[in-house]
Amino acid sequence: MFNHAPKDYKCPLCLTATGIESKDTMANQEDIFYKDDLVFAMVNSKFVGNNPGHIIIVPLEHYENIYDIPNEVSHRISDVAQQIALAIKETRKCDGITTLQNNEPAGGQHAFHYHFHIFPRFSNDGLHENMSKSWVATKEERKPFSNGLKKYFKNNPIKL
Repeated sequence: MFNHAPKDYKCPLCLTATGIESKDTMANQEDIFYKDDLVFAMVNSKFVGNNPGHIIIVPLEHYENIYDIPNEVSHRISDVAQQIALAIKETRKCDGITTLQNNEPAGGQHAFHYHFHIFPRFSNDGLHENMSKSWVATKEERKPFSNGLKKYFKNNPIKL
Protein backbone atom coordinates (compact mmCIF):
# COMPACT_ATOMS: atom_id res chain seq x y z
CA MET A 1 0.00 0.00 0.00
CA PHE A 2 1.38 3.44 -0.94
CA ASN A 3 4.58 1.85 -2.24
CA HIS A 4 7.22 3.77 -4.16
CA ALA A 5 10.08 1.32 -4.75
CA PRO A 6 10.75 0.86 -8.48
CA LYS A 7 10.17 -2.59 -10.02
CA ASP A 8 13.88 -3.36 -10.23
CA TYR A 9 14.62 -2.10 -6.69
CA LYS A 10 17.51 -3.89 -4.98
CA CYS A 11 16.57 -3.53 -1.35
CA PRO A 12 19.77 -2.88 0.62
CA LEU A 13 18.15 -3.86 3.91
CA CYS A 14 16.88 -7.18 2.53
CA LEU A 15 20.41 -7.88 1.30
CA THR A 16 21.83 -7.05 4.74
CA ALA A 17 19.19 -9.20 6.46
CA THR A 18 20.25 -12.19 4.38
CA GLY A 19 23.96 -11.70 5.08
CA ILE A 20 24.97 -10.12 1.79
CA GLU A 21 27.62 -7.40 1.87
CA SER A 22 28.02 -5.36 -1.30
CA LYS A 23 28.16 -1.81 -2.62
CA ASP A 24 24.35 -1.97 -2.72
CA THR A 25 24.07 -2.40 1.06
CA MET A 26 26.75 0.02 2.35
CA ALA A 27 26.60 -2.19 5.48
CA ASN A 28 28.69 -5.00 6.93
CA GLN A 29 27.47 -7.90 9.00
CA GLU A 30 29.73 -6.59 11.79
CA ASP A 31 27.40 -3.56 12.04
CA ILE A 32 24.63 -5.85 13.33
CA PHE A 33 24.59 -6.22 17.11
CA TYR A 34 21.13 -7.78 17.60
CA LYS A 35 19.00 -10.24 15.64
CA ASP A 36 15.96 -12.33 16.51
CA ASP A 37 13.23 -14.12 14.55
CA LEU A 38 11.57 -10.86 13.38
CA VAL A 39 14.07 -7.97 13.44
CA PHE A 40 17.71 -6.99 13.51
CA ALA A 41 19.44 -3.88 14.81
CA MET A 42 22.61 -2.32 13.49
CA VAL A 43 24.69 0.81 13.40
CA ASN A 44 23.45 2.78 10.41
CA SER A 45 25.97 3.07 7.60
CA LYS A 46 25.21 6.78 7.31
CA PHE A 47 26.46 9.11 10.00
CA VAL A 48 24.59 12.38 10.52
CA GLY A 49 26.16 15.67 11.61
CA ASN A 50 27.29 15.61 15.23
CA ASN A 51 25.44 12.35 15.93
CA PRO A 52 27.55 9.54 14.47
CA GLY A 53 26.71 5.92 15.13
CA HIS A 54 22.94 6.04 15.29
CA ILE A 55 20.98 2.79 15.19
CA ILE A 56 18.35 1.35 12.88
CA ILE A 57 16.00 -1.50 13.72
CA VAL A 58 14.86 -3.40 10.64
CA PRO A 59 12.31 -6.18 10.05
CA LEU A 60 13.87 -9.31 8.54
CA GLU A 61 11.02 -9.51 6.03
CA HIS A 62 10.45 -6.77 3.49
CA TYR A 63 7.75 -4.24 4.38
CA GLU A 64 8.13 -0.96 2.58
CA ASN A 65 6.57 1.33 5.15
CA ILE A 66 4.35 1.77 8.19
CA TYR A 67 1.24 1.05 6.12
CA ASP A 68 2.45 -2.48 5.32
CA ILE A 69 4.10 -3.68 8.51
CA PRO A 70 2.21 -6.28 10.58
CA ASN A 71 1.37 -5.40 14.19
CA GLU A 72 3.51 -8.25 15.57
CA VAL A 73 6.61 -6.87 13.84
CA SER A 74 5.81 -3.28 14.75
CA HIS A 75 5.39 -4.25 18.39
CA ARG A 76 8.70 -6.12 18.37
CA ILE A 77 10.46 -3.07 16.96
CA SER A 78 9.00 -0.97 19.76
CA ASP A 79 10.04 -3.46 22.45
CA VAL A 80 13.58 -3.71 21.08
CA ALA A 81 13.84 0.07 20.55
CA GLN A 82 13.20 0.81 24.21
CA GLN A 83 16.00 -1.50 25.32
CA ILE A 84 18.40 -0.17 22.70
CA ALA A 85 17.59 3.40 23.76
CA LEU A 86 18.51 2.50 27.34
CA ALA A 87 21.73 0.88 26.11
CA ILE A 88 22.63 3.98 24.10
CA LYS A 89 22.01 6.19 27.14
CA GLU A 90 24.45 4.07 29.14
CA THR A 91 27.12 3.38 26.51
CA ARG A 92 27.17 6.80 24.85
CA LYS A 93 26.45 8.91 27.95
CA CYS A 94 24.09 10.99 25.81
CA ASP A 95 21.69 13.65 27.09
CA GLY A 96 18.65 12.26 25.27
CA ILE A 97 17.30 10.08 22.47
CA THR A 98 15.45 10.89 19.26
CA THR A 99 13.55 8.23 17.35
CA LEU A 100 12.59 8.68 13.71
CA GLN A 101 10.76 6.65 11.11
CA ASN A 102 10.19 8.00 7.58
CA ASN A 103 7.48 6.93 5.13
CA GLU A 104 7.25 7.69 1.41
CA PRO A 105 9.51 10.13 -0.44
CA ALA A 106 7.63 13.18 0.84
CA GLY A 107 8.20 11.85 4.37
CA GLY A 108 11.96 11.55 3.82
CA GLN A 109 12.11 7.80 3.13
CA HIS A 110 15.18 6.86 1.08
CA ALA A 111 15.45 3.09 1.60
CA PHE A 112 12.14 1.50 0.70
CA HIS A 113 12.20 -1.04 3.55
CA TYR A 114 10.69 -0.02 6.89
CA HIS A 115 13.38 0.90 9.42
CA PHE A 116 13.31 2.71 12.74
CA HIS A 117 16.09 5.15 13.69
CA ILE A 118 17.41 5.76 17.22
CA PHE A 119 19.73 8.76 17.55
CA PRO A 120 21.84 9.57 20.60
CA ARG A 121 21.31 13.24 21.43
CA PHE A 122 23.65 15.71 23.06
CA SER A 123 22.83 19.22 24.21
CA ASN A 124 23.01 21.65 21.29
CA ASP A 125 24.04 18.93 18.81
CA GLY A 126 21.92 20.42 15.98
CA LEU A 127 20.63 17.04 14.80
CA HIS A 128 17.64 18.42 12.89
CA GLU A 129 19.66 21.21 11.30
CA ASN A 130 22.33 18.68 10.27
CA MET A 131 20.11 15.98 8.77
CA SER A 132 21.29 16.89 5.27
CA LYS A 133 24.93 16.59 6.41
CA SER A 134 25.27 12.82 6.25
CA TRP A 135 27.97 10.58 4.86
CA VAL A 136 28.61 6.87 4.50
CA ALA A 137 30.88 5.96 7.39
CA THR A 138 33.66 3.44 6.93
CA LYS A 139 33.51 0.01 8.50
CA GLU A 140 36.23 1.18 10.90
CA GLU A 141 34.22 4.26 11.92
CA ARG A 142 31.13 2.14 12.67
CA LYS A 143 32.94 -0.63 14.51
CA PRO A 144 33.35 1.06 17.94
CA PHE A 145 29.61 1.75 18.08
CA SER A 146 28.56 -1.80 17.15
CA ASN A 147 31.20 -3.33 19.44
CA GLY A 148 30.03 -1.19 22.36
CA LEU A 149 26.46 -2.39 21.91
CA LYS A 150 27.50 -6.01 21.39
CA LYS A 151 29.37 -5.86 24.69
CA TYR A 152 26.44 -4.18 26.44
CA PHE A 153 23.91 -6.76 25.22
CA LYS A 154 26.23 -9.67 26.03
CA ASN A 155 25.92 -8.60 29.67
CA ASN A 156 22.31 -7.31 29.40
CA PRO A 157 20.42 -9.45 26.87
CA ILE A 158 17.33 -8.00 25.24
CA LYS A 159 14.25 -9.37 26.97
CA LEU A 160 11.17 -10.03 24.87
